[in-house]
Amino acid sequence: MEIERPKSKQPIPENAKRVFKGVVFDVYQWEQEMYDGKKATFEKLKRADTVVVFPVLPNGKIILTEQEQPGSAPFIGATGGRVEEGEDILTAAKRELLEESGYEAEEFILWDAQQPTKKIEWVVYTFIAKGLKKVADMSLDGGEKIKLIEVSLDELIDMPTRKNVYFAEQEIALKLMEAKIDKEKKKELMELFKPL
Repeated sequence: MEIERPKSKQPIPENAKRVFKGVVFDVYQWEQEMYDGKKATFEKLKRADTVVVFPVLPNGKIILTEQEQPGSAPFIGATGGRVEEGEDILTAAKRELLEESGYEAEEFILWDAQQPTKKIEWVVYTFIAKGLKKVADMSLDGGEKIKLIEVSLDELIDMPTRKNVYFAEQEIALKLMEAKIDKEKKKELMELFKPL
């Protein structure tokens, strides 16, 4: 599966210099000519791309995670994480699904790929995984506490608007909210999330 990387709405120019290299974020700066002819320093963050995977069980339920990570509030989201350096996007999706759920899948469908903010060079690739088979226990890193939960498509569609719940997958929240109010959009999601 050849996956094209979406372009940024504000690309880091070739003349930009990396002024900070962090664990997660790097900071790039460059001189930008303004409309009045003056120059200003612009900057942008860059980080590893991430994958998000919504696994669909044979019974039609969708696996989500209840997660806790040090220093942040608990949240509900899909399985997923960072793409490792040199790693193919689909390989990363398969690895993250296996690590965070113990499942492998027969089919991966790319649902969405976007750079969610113009101030960070970063793509989120969202997949739907079908034909699941439990092959291992979860293999979590030391900074993850994850509990798997199963939800219906209707419950997934309600996630972005639930009170007292932080739904981590903000990049697809609009798609879910559209399906809540548009019957055609909901039909599309029902087809997309139909189990094998």
